[in-house]
Amino acid sequence: MDLVPALEEPLKKVLGPATAKVMAEHLGLHTVGDLLHHYPRRYEERGQLTHLADLPLDEHATVVAQVADARLLTFSSPKAPRGKGQRLEVTITDGSGQLKLVFFGNGVHKPHKELLPGTRALFAGKVSVFNRRLQLAHPAYELLRGEDVSETVDTWAGALIPLYPATAKLESWKIAKAVQTVLPSAQEATDPLPESLRAGRGLVPLPEALLKIHRPHTKADIEDARSRLKWDEAFVLQVALARRRHADAQLPAVARRPKKDGLLTAFDAKLPFTLTEGQQKVTKEIFDDLATEHPMHRLLQGEVGSGKTMVALRAMLAVVDAGGQAAMLAPTEVLAQQHHRSITEMMGELAEGGMLGGAEHSTKVVLLTGSMGAAGRRQALLDLVTAEAGIVIGTHALIEDKVQFHDLGLVVVDEQHRFGVEQRDALRGKGKQPPHLLVMTATPIPRTVAMTVFGDLETSVLDQLPAGRSPIASHVVPAADKPHFLSRAWERVREEVSNGHQAYVVCPRIGDEDDDPKKSKKKPSPEDEAEKRPPLAVLDVADQLAKGPLQGLKVEVLHGRMPPDDKDAVMRRFAAGETDVLVATTVIEVGVNVPNATAMVIMDADRFGVSQLHQLRGRVGRGSAPGLCLLVTEMAEASPARQRLTAVASTLDGFELSRIDLEQRREGDVLGQAQSGARTSLRMLAVIDDEEIIAEAREEASAVVESDPDLEHLPGLRTALQALLDEEREQYLEKG
Repeated sequence: MDLVPALEEPLKKVLGPATAKVMAEHLGLHTVGDLLHHYPRRYEERGQLTHLADLPLDEHATVVAQVADARLLTFSSPKAPRGKGQRLEVTITDGSGQLKLVFFGNGVHKPHKELLPGTRALFAGKVSVFNRRLQLAHPAYELLRGEDVSETVDTWAGALIPLYPATAKLESWKIAKAVQTVLPSAQEATDPLPESLRAGRGLVPLPEALLKIHRPHTKADIEDARSRLKWDEAFVLQVALARRRHADAQLPAVARRPKKDGLLTAFDAKLPFTLTEGQQKVTKEIFDDLATEHPMHRLLQGEVGSGKTMVALRAMLAVVDAGGQAAMLAPTEVLAQQHHRSITEMMGELAEGGMLGGAEHSTKVVLLTGSMGAAGRRQALLDLVTAEAGIVIGTHALIEDKVQFHDLGLVVVDEQHRFGVEQRDALRGKGKQPPHLLVMTATPIPRTVAMTVFGDLETSVLDQLPAGRSPIASHVVPAADKPHFLSRAWERVREEVSNGHQAYVVCPRIGDEDDDPKKSKKKPSPEDEAEKRPPLAVLDVADQLAKGPLQGLKVEVLHGRMPPDDKDAVMRRFAAGETDVLVATTVIEVGVNVPNATAMVIMDADRFGVSQLHQLRGRVGRGSAPGLCLLVTEMAEASPARQRLTAVASTLDGFELSRIDLEQRREGDVLGQAQSGARTSLRMLAVIDDEEIIAEAREEASAVVESDPDLEHLPGLRTALQALLDEEREQYLEKG
């Protein structure tokens, strides 16, 4: 006896191997349940099935009729090749009357072959009048073959015809037929929502929702189904995240409370400024978490320059005060070195633990990167294992097996989206007990995305800029339409330098041989001629500027393929004010802090994403002088790329920009990156539009998991979770 539940039945058993193979390979659909959750993209109104005698004018109608006559006519047309156009006129009848169909141009070939006299078919289109006679122009049609046509007529002529995401190998109407075959199984769908939640929110049962999404009779049916299916997606995902948070809360961790009059107190006494209200609020949230005996899992979002590093440093000092060690993981060597430099500068003699001249409450701050010399590396490793160093800052070199800590208490991950889950997990595994985790990002994330992608982390937001930060003026420079604007941009750079300041010029490409655009497999977008040429390169632009508009200024280059020592030397010279203009790739995007740099020119700005442009712009205006960011593009004014740049130039609000960014891109880009493929679980839910549902689902999910962590009383929800969390995603959430 076959005991496979109806929704887990393989499609090849139900639909036949050929159709099932195409569905699996091209649409990722393998079971009856998969197909039932392959929802229509939109619906077409074809009108009610109508007799030819009763056709309403200017409305969509669907008729079943027989071809009485078909004629291919030729007429003179200046638009057609050789001046001759073709028109196919087909007369159809259903016994109650006759109707003329017309097809023009290239659209005549297929119907001319198929609509022969005597053929029966379904025809659908908008009824119009020509020469005082009713007609359908270019109607859609479906041939009716065989004796029993009642089923085809019934499915094809409903008021709302579902149109499915299809492929060249499988048209929408074939998918619709396959759905009709499996639709009776919808009755056996187990409901993941607790009955009290479903009834309390007036949501229809799941079998009814599946029936209504695939075979709606009215637009209200579609709305009922959508509301219900969105809730399923939001709720099941939030339950997965709530269970993760619940499991984390059960883990043991060492509570880390800063001691009175210790390192943190000494550091605060040195600060030449007071923390902003935002920094104080976020610090309290973090310190409260550190004082508990289960691991903190917190996401710290902060605008570019909002002082996240200061907040993270104070958390690290609190942990050192409490006898533990803190590790800060940075995505690039440039950023790791920059953090090490700025933290040791901020701490002064407090970072000279064990050294002559070190303060009483001091510790060692060590740097660990892959390119360090053997001696320096050996010393750093020794300092970590003996607890001589309370703070270590490094790249993924920190994750290697050889790296051992005396007592790792806090892991700070900077720019989380650049790290794989495995890397974070490996570093967390170096503690005797799970260390506390603080994830920082300067990419503002809309609240709904934070709840969906980083839903297993509590979120803190720093949205206030510290005193002393200057405003940044941003302008689009249309180099193709107005070349003199670009000339003026270089004049502005010279003016900034003559006033004692410095400037960045950012390019999308390095420009050495390996970067040859001809070798790139990715075809450029045909949006504009500007898109067809290779992106501007650092090496070329630096050369042209030094010989041309910026002649006489000290111009240097910085990019990711330079030897680490060279990169560090270039950054040191720029930070010391010895270099006037730094021509760089996006290696400077995060964390680089040179308060004297006031101007930035971004070449081919249209090649960067909205969030990336906002990040780059945050490198200027970090001192007392105002910042200037010029977005250079050759794109046409009406192009989407130009509109994107105009949006960036018009606001400094990163959260507003992240919303624009998400609306312009597919949100799957955001979700897919972090949810490890869970994009497939969001078919109906839109993270920007459905903010309310996601927020409510999070609350409901937390309450359900609090009262029944193993979901013993909710077998339907357990089944839905298993479907969402296949092995890969289970691992993702385990490690997240």
